Amino acid sequence: MKRTILLILFLAAPVLAARKPGAPLRPAALNLFSKQQDVQMGIEAANQIKQEKQVVPNQFLQSYVAKVGARVAGTREATESGFPFSFTLISDPTINAFALPGGPMFIHSGLITAVDNEAQLAGVMGHELAHVILRHGTHQASKASGIKLIAGLAGAAAGSGSMMGQLTQLGIGLGANSVLLSFSREAETEADALGSHLMSEAGYDPKEMARFFNKLNGEGGGRSPQFLSDHPNPLNREAAIDAEVQTLPSRQYGFNTGDFARAKSEVARLPKTVAKTPVGAAGAAPGGPIGAPDTTVSNNLRTLNGQSYSLQYPDNWQVSGENTATVTIAPRNGLVQQNVGLGALISIYRPQENRAVDLNRDTRDLIARFQSGDGALKITGGTQRTRVDNRDALQTVFVGTSPYGGQEQDTLITVATGQGLFYLVTVTPQAQAGAVQPAFNRIIRSVRLSQ
Repeated sequence: MKRTILLILFLAAPVLAARKPGAPLRPAALNLFSKQQDVQMGIEAANQIKQEKQVVPNQFLQSYVAKVGARVAGTREATESGFPFSFTLISDPTINAFALPGGPMFIHSGLITAVDNEAQLAGVMGHELAHVILRHGTHQASKASGIKLIAGLAGAAAGSGSMMGQLTQLGIGLGANSVLLSFSREAETEADALGSHLMSEAGYDPKEMARFFNKLNGEGGGRSPQFLSDHPNPLNREAAIDAEVQTLPSRQYGFNTGDFARAKSEVARLPKTVAKTPVGAAGAAPGGPIGAPDTTVSNNLRTLNGQSYSLQYPDNWQVSGENTATVTIAPRNGLVQQNVGLGALISIYRPQENRAVDLNRDTRDLIARFQSGDGALKITGGTQRTRVDNRDALQTVFVGTSPYGGQEQDTLITVATGQGLFYLVTVTPQAQAGAVQPAFNRIIRSVRLSQ
């Protein structure tokens, strides 16, 4: 209870005065994550991204970005953060780079094409390292999710599933506009300032950061480069960076690995197409429409053995998160921006305060959590009693907004077990409900609970 009150006070705290050039840069006080949870999340999310994006197979280029990154990450402020930074080049012609909480950084090949020199590349990487050091991603998530986040983090800390699995249940993923990768202008200003510190100590002229951002502003035209779309441009950005540079110790700049020209040449020979789906947009091309879900249902079945349950599902559907707290089963294109657009989601909800499971009460609590995370989700027809594995169960039907367009129908099935409240949610656009409902019914009938 005390932690909840403190959180409310933090959220209601007044906005501090704008930082002056040269003033200390520290992570914000409000952050419900531990630094170790930042690292855990970063590792899990990086593994996910490497499955969704095409990692450049060119070893010279991977070594090159790692060398530049290590130079910047070897500076005092980066080292003292204690985060295990890593650097991966992905094949994507857009001008962008992003760093996950805890240290993993991904650089788009298009960024190397766009920069004029190695110092500008180091500037973008320093800016991204600063977001990690200042813990902007988890600070944003703490502000956005507030009290709801406490239970999810407690579940992850207790070993009840992966960090990203817990956060996905709260609507925090890696999709478009994720709070983990979208920052305020204040955060961008702080990252510019700290990034200039890191560049300077690494031997790169920090003014090259300002020059590159100025170049992006000039080249935006009718459509901003992706970096500026993901990183809102602070007011007077170049002037602010220049003012910060004036506060830094006098140093000789000009460090260069000597490999920049070859890196530009190697990137120019990479394939121009992106071989895998963009982060958080399964089945969608960058900026394009989301493809229609595949409603083909095989009559052949596979068995999923969960931690305290088993069930059968069509063998042409795919299972995700088998070793995590939340498992999804979906057809091709069934996942959209890390959320189920068509498919099923299975998990265990554990009541707070170690209470005994109560089917009615805990179902109401779970419904409240779902609706707090999605204001468009409305119950239709009330909650009905049913049977699952010869046990009392409840069924609740919702309507909401489908990521494919139009309305979505979600059906929640809950059963009290010795492990907690077992729940299964089927999700389908209403237009496809008739085609897939028999498959969902078969999945529900096949559920077997071990406790």
